[in-house]
Amino acid sequence: KNKEDSYYLVYIIFFLMGIGSLLPWNFFITAKHYWLYKLSNDTHHSGNEEQHSDLSDYFESYLSLASTVPSVLCLILNYVFVNRIRILSSLFVILFVFAVTTALVKVDTSNHRMGFLVVTLVSVAVVSGASNIFYGSIFGISGHFPMRISQALISGQAMGGTLSALASIADLAIAKDVTNSALVYFLTADVFILLCIITYLLLPRLAYSRSVVLVSMWLNTPPTTSDEGAGNKTPPLRPILRKIWLLGLSVFYVFSVSIMVFPAVSSGIQSVNKDSGSPWTTAYFVPLSCFLLYNVADLFGRMATAWLQVPGPTSKVLPVLVLCRSVMVPLLMLCNYQPRDHLLTVVFNHDAYPVLFNSLLGLSNGYLGTLPMIYGPKVVHRELAEATGVIMSFFLALGLAVGSALSVLIVHYI
Repeated sequence: KNKEDSYYLVYIIFFLMGIGSLLPWNFFITAKHYWLYKLSNDTHHSGNEEQHSDLSDYFESYLSLASTVPSVLCLILNYVFVNRIRILSSLFVILFVFAVTTALVKVDTSNHRMGFLVVTLVSVAVVSGASNIFYGSIFGISGHFPMRISQALISGQAMGGTLSALASIADLAIAKDVTNSALVYFLTADVFILLCIITYLLLPRLAYSRSVVLVSMWLNTPPTTSDEGAGNKTPPLRPILRKIWLLGLSVFYVFSVSIMVFPAVSSGIQSVNKDSGSPWTTAYFVPLSCFLLYNVADLFGRMATAWLQVPGPTSKVLPVLVLCRSVMVPLLMLCNYQPRDHLLTVVFNHDAYPVLFNSLLGLSNGYLGTLPMIYGPKVVHRELAEATGVIMSFFLALGLAVGSALSVLIVHYI
């Protein structure tokens, strides 16, 4: 008989792991003021006023691209080399890259902006790849526990974006200097990643964990010759795809549409009252109306799937609803995105529009993105469920990669 999860420690640890799996990516994309400052043509001012350059205008599109391509590659590796990739090593890689990013905050890079951009994009690529390996591996381990532990991981992942958005707003409020704000911000990420490492090391020492999973799994022992047997063969692809291809395409399209406009377009939408000089329409408008709103809506969308699962896995209504999300791309493009070079007309010339559109984008992403993900492993035989989860993750990552490539074109077209 399994021991009880005393004080819900295992639940809390997996919740933290869920936050940690998306936190690095979220901290990179929400530090918009800092990247604008570092990549602008004038980095000798110390305030929070925005400066622009070709590098800063396209930065978020490059950021999306640099993060999603390694995701696809790492998910392929996760599928081929099941249960052989180490969790601790990926966490230490993330911590090292964030330590470098933190150290660069106070370094004057005004004469080496292109070099700084390259270092940042490489950092994002490495962190993204390591985060995917980490999440794929920890998700596999959660499968040995009851369903509520997997739910803790998924809930934690949804919470990651919300926490990073709140942290960026708090830093903007506390620090008057943009580099001081970024320093506090990235140090927060460093501490949290360190916390993930400590709690992960604590996990095999808990009696409840020991009763569920062999301790050797936590210690990441290398595979023995017996691992080369039937249990570790690459799972069959064709029978899985025959069952889940429509669900996979739905996931692909949901996240493709989302990353086309978030954050590359949505974070470029400025308040129409920006000239009023109010901090709410200048410094706080993007963190609140774009990052916080989208992430909170995404969190509610994901949580809603726990008690509402409509339409069902075989319904044709699901892909129709997914296709309807396409309208979010032109709606956000026609808001007050600045600077505009080609698409000169601003149709939705009121601050309420980006608030509404970002809410709908996040809510529909959370709900319509999660439904096919949880349906996928349920429509195949039980022994193929874990491999199906990896394939569904691959469709998700591929959607992010395609969407991020298209976001570069969209920003250029505007």
